[in-house]
Amino acid sequence: MENVWEYPRPPAVAPCEHRVRLELGGEVLADSIRALRVLETSHPPTVYVPTADVRADLLAASDARSTWCEYKGVAHYLDATVGGGRVRAIGWTYPEPSPGYAALRDHIAFYPGRVDAAWMGDEQVKAQDGDFYGGWITADLVGPFKGPAGTLGW
Repeated sequence: MENVWEYPRPPAVAPCEHRVRLELGGEVLADSIRALRVLETSHPPTVYVPTADVRADLLAASDARSTWCEYKGVAHYLDATVGGGRVRAIGWTYPEPSPGYAALRDHIAFYPGRVDAAWMGDEQVKAQDGDFYGGWITADLVGPFKGPAGTLGW
């Protein structure tokens, strides 16, 4: 079991020990055994997939605003188009990550709640509550997790 309250702050980047897959509209959007996890106090891990393991033909720059993380830098968002449907801001990337987070360059983080299915190994993950964080909740995580209403100040 992993307790998210034992994750560090500032966040740490660690290799993901499981295969990661994302499905959208009957397509495999990403499939990787080289993903990274960002571990931050009170958050389920955020999973970053190398761009080489992502169907880039299904993604395009989003018109969603960019955001800034005090640790990782400026995030740019991506939309996905599959089967004529478009999912806005399905994921984000740090093209020029801040010092200490260079490993995230050329990786994309996806919101597990904005795809049809997100898998960590053989387990379908649950999405972190809230519309800002992109945490992947698996059965081996212990919370409570930041994200739901009333937790912003944690």
